[in-house]
Amino acid sequence: MKLDPQLQARLEKVVNSMGYTWWGYERTSQGNLSVLRFYIDSPNGVTIDACAEVSRQVSALLDVESTFQGRYVLEVSSPGIERPLFTLAQFQQYVGHTVNVKLTVPIHQRRRYKGTLTQVDEEKITVQVEGETEAAVLPFNAIEKAHLVTTFSI
Repeated sequence: MKLDPQLQARLEKVVNSMGYTWWGYERTSQGNLSVLRFYIDSPNGVTIDACAEVSRQVSALLDVESTFQGRYVLEVSSPGIERPLFTLAQFQQYVGHTVNVKLTVPIHQRRRYKGTLTQVDEEKITVQVEGETEAAVLPFNAIEKAHLVTTFSI
């Protein structure tokens, strides 16, 4: 579910004024309860104290301006090492990295793709899936969720 663009702009402004970067937002349901998860980032990393500080400010803004119906839990988090990707600009930053992509509708009879992000255009991304000769061209507006995949070598 998308945030109201005006509310998102105000939230971004609050987060940025505190010295952090607004990374993105997810809303999930757990029974009758919604979980609002806001991601923040910083070149110096994000601490638990930073999350708590941002949470207090965001909570105050949501109490005044939110149109969310029902009960919700607010979480503020770092995007982490396997960070979710929300915008084309974020995808562009990670060309050459492995991504996991889940689509809202099947393309080529698949909804899930895992592979190397090879290209980002104005309205689509291209993922080279290992073992496949042709890269998958995925419309940005068909992406439900996407995140980086980290592999560790020993």
